[in-house]
Amino acid sequence: MSRPLLASWQVHEFGPGLYPERRDGKDGALDRWLGRLLGRWAQRGSPLRLRRLRGFAERCAALADDLGRASEDELQRRAQTLRETLASAGPHDEHAAESFALIREVCARRLGLRHYPVQLMGGYALLRGTLAEMQTGEGKTLTAVLPAVTIALAGAAVHVITVNAYLARRDAEYLAPVYAFFGLRVGLIVPEQDNAQRAQAYRCDVTYCVNKDLVFDYLRDRITAKHTLGGARAVVGDWLSSTGERSPALLRGLFYAIVDEADSVLIDEARTPLIISSNIDDPHGRALYAQALALAGSLANGEHYRLRADEHSVELTDAGRAVVAEFAHGLSGLWAISRAREELVEQGLSALHLFACDRHYIISEGKIQIVDEYTGRVMADRSWERGLHQMIEVKEGLDISERRETISRITYQRYFRRYLCLAGMSGTATEVAPEMRSVYALDVLRIPPNRPVIRRDLGQRVFRDGDQRWAAIAERAAQMRQAGRPVLIGTRSVAASERASHHLTAAGLEHEVLNARQDAREAEIIAQAGQPGRITVATNMAGRGTDILLAQAVRAAGGLHVILSEYHDSARIDRQLFGRAGRQGDPGSCEAIVALDDELFVAHAARLLAWLRTRVSPDGLLPDRLGRLLRRYAQAAAERQNSRIRRQTVELDKRMAQSLAFAGKGE
Repeated sequence: MSRPLLASWQVHEFGPGLYPERRDGKDGALDRWLGRLLGRWAQRGSPLRLRRLRGFAERCAALADDLGRASEDELQRRAQTLRETLASAGPHDEHAAESFALIREVCARRLGLRHYPVQLMGGYALLRGTLAEMQTGEGKTLTAVLPAVTIALAGAAVHVITVNAYLARRDAEYLAPVYAFFGLRVGLIVPEQDNAQRAQAYRCDVTYCVNKDLVFDYLRDRITAKHTLGGARAVVGDWLSSTGERSPALLRGLFYAIVDEADSVLIDEARTPLIISSNIDDPHGRALYAQALALAGSLANGEHYRLRADEHSVELTDAGRAVVAEFAHGLSGLWAISRAREELVEQGLSALHLFACDRHYIISEGKIQIVDEYTGRVMADRSWERGLHQMIEVKEGLDISERRETISRITYQRYFRRYLCLAGMSGTATEVAPEMRSVYALDVLRIPPNRPVIRRDLGQRVFRDGDQRWAAIAERAAQMRQAGRPVLIGTRSVAASERASHHLTAAGLEHEVLNARQDAREAEIIAQAGQPGRITVATNMAGRGTDILLAQAVRAAGGLHVILSEYHDSARIDRQLFGRAGRQGDPGSCEAIVALDDELFVAHAARLLAWLRTRVSPDGLLPDRLGRLLRRYAQAAAERQNSRIRRQTVELDKRMAQSLAFAGKGE
């Protein structure tokens, strides 16, 4: 369907001394345009490809009776024969169908779960390097084991990539009996491991890992192997090393990857490159940052600097540069260098106006902890670069950490394009099919649900301000609790989740909050979220809520009710939240209860807002059709802006890679 799997893996050797991976492509404007065109075509659906997938699933199902009658010893013999066949011939359709059927039977015996036909279809799409869109609750974990076992039996390293350590650990442990039956070793990469543990996990046949950990390990391999050093520099570098030998790489190669929540990883998180840095001496740092913050605080928006909240950027004007130059007159160090002092003040402006506590970061144990805006989780041991982290520490009155200098960096776009075969799963990918095709050469294919979705959409209500919104949410939550139904309230930030908690407490409603402060209790909170009358407030739901199981009484009462309290930049993320209700044919309902002063509307529809405020009814509600117009307008503007930022990120990464390589610091 997309890329060849095993035929030419050795041909794509990146270079001597490291491991196989695909070379960086040099796609031009025409390639990107054609990719987007093909992606838009994929958005319309592909009956022919679905027919092919159904035919494959039928071939797998035809083997079920024979395998069902086989003894354990017979299944083991078949598994060994299959391994030899796949290793020599590759996963062609005939062998893949036999593999899927055998895996399906093993899952039924070891896990008590037998794959549905649509899961066989999804697994085949993954096997052929496609992004399979499968709705929430359709069993993507069980789907992924089909191609993972098949490719691992063929002898290639498999990476199953998730958005958080909880999901990686859960899936690896849950599926371990299946892999063990086939004689395959399963590795797990989690943040707290040392290099020896990581190397052992990567040597396994199938490795479950978190996207950020995986990419950072790749960068460490590139640094350790000095692969980007050339000529005399490489010789001298090896000669000066203590052992005279290169350290072994952690990864075995970029053969085959399955990316779960692929749109979150490959699109949403692709706005920011991943950077490895080293500490540098900064003895006068605190005084320097305090000066920059004080100066930044005295400047006026529009006169001295231009603040672009939608782009998350700030830039000094000519007047602002003049003020900075006047302030720096007679000062030494960075203040004596025009570009350095201007960047310093711009970082101060960013710290003051673009980074907010309990949204972009939290303060824990006297330290700044960055919050991943797409998953709502703390990113341990991560820091902002070029002094921004220290600037925020000074802003918050904390001890400053050491300043860091970039050693190596890479974008998700460049990294994931290096896999010899890349596949993905998501419940919400159709909207970004053009970008997936043009950037990653990934075709999106929507897999039909196993059972019809009966979730009821109760529409949206747009209130004049946030207080009215939270009051309405508390009222709705009380109604659902009285009816014996659980409620899931989705928020965009830690601060918003705590505001929701405050209003629920004021209304006398017991509830649980799941955000960056409580992520250690994630499994416990989610496990109880489907019980009668339970109210759960959670930040962004990428990878969360997959374990919300409904009690029988809840199904009878109408299922889980999901409330979206603020629209996200992308309608896909809204769909992720709504998709927590009505899984696998379960009853459920969803609605949006938002306010005109929400971040999305203020940042991306400011001009429209002034007119809309005059159209609010006496009861504080915006007419429904105007609310829909506002959402579509703001999200379209945000999507355009975010797409532009991702393109700029890739271009900047290319320039930085050239610069770092010239200095001997490349990835």
